[in-house]
Amino acid sequence: MGFVGDFCDDVARSIGFLSRIPMPARHFEGYDGRLSRAVRAFPFAGLLIALPSAAVAAALVALHVSSLFTAFVVVAIQALVTGALHEDGLGDTADGFGGGRDREAALTIMKDSRIGTYAAVALILSFGLRVSALASILPLFSPLGAGMAILGAAALSRAAMVWHWSSLPPARSGGVAASAGEPQPAATRFALGSGLLAALLLFYLAQVPAPGLVFALAAFLATVKGFARLAMRKIGGQTGDTIGATQQLTEIAVLGALALTV
Repeated sequence: MGFVGDFCDDVARSIGFLSRIPMPARHFEGYDGRLSRAVRAFPFAGLLIALPSAAVAAALVALHVSSLFTAFVVVAIQALVTGALHEDGLGDTADGFGGGRDREAALTIMKDSRIGTYAAVALILSFGLRVSALASILPLFSPLGAGMAILGAAALSRAAMVWHWSSLPPARSGGVAASAGEPQPAATRFALGSGLLAALLLFYLAQVPAPGLVFALAAFLATVKGFARLAMRKIGGQTGDTIGATQQLTEIAVLGALALTV
C-alpha cells in the first residue's frame, strides 16, 4: 500500500480512537485494534479533531464576538468532538492519585466510573484554565492566527500522549492502553517530531513571539516529564486514564504559557 496509504489508515484509526468522528470502514479492514504504529499519526489526528473548534474560533474572532464566549464555545466543541474522552481520563486520574492510599487503591479508584471530589475539582480547573487562557489570547490574534494557535496546542498535546504512553510501562495488564499495544519507537519519534514541527509552524504563522514559542515548548516538556514522574510514583506506570490526563495537562500548560507571553 505504501507509506501514504498506511499513514492515512493510521490517521483514521487515531481519529476513531481519540474522538467520536466516524471514519470510513475501509481504514479498519483487517485491523486488530492495536495502535503500536498508528500513534505516529496522533498529532495529525489532533489537528483534524481540533479543526472544527479552530474554524469556529476564527469565525467568532472575525465577528468580534466576546472572547470569553468564544473560549467557552471552543472548549465545548472540543469536548463534544472527543466525547470528553480526555476529560474522563483526567477525572479518573485525579480521583485515583488523590484518593488512593497506595498503588492498588489508586488503580481501583481509577476504574470506578463515578466522579469523586478530586475529579470534580480537576475538571472545573481544566475547563476554567483553558477557557481563561483562550479568552486572554484570542483577542491578540487575527482570526486565522487564533485558529492556528488552537491547532498548535492540539498537535502538541497529542504528541504528549504518545510520549507519556511510550516512556512508562503499563500500570495494569488488562487496561485499554495495554491492550492497544506499546508504541513502536519509530512511531513515537515520528509523533514527537511531527507534533513539535507542526506546532512550531502553526505558532509561527499565528505570529506568536519568540518568548511565547520558547515558553510554550518549556511548558510542554516540563508538564510531560513532571506528570510521568508522578504517575510512576503513584501507580508504577501509565494507563489509558493517565494518557488522557496528559493531553489535558499539556493543553492547559501550553495555552497558559501563551497567555502569559503573547
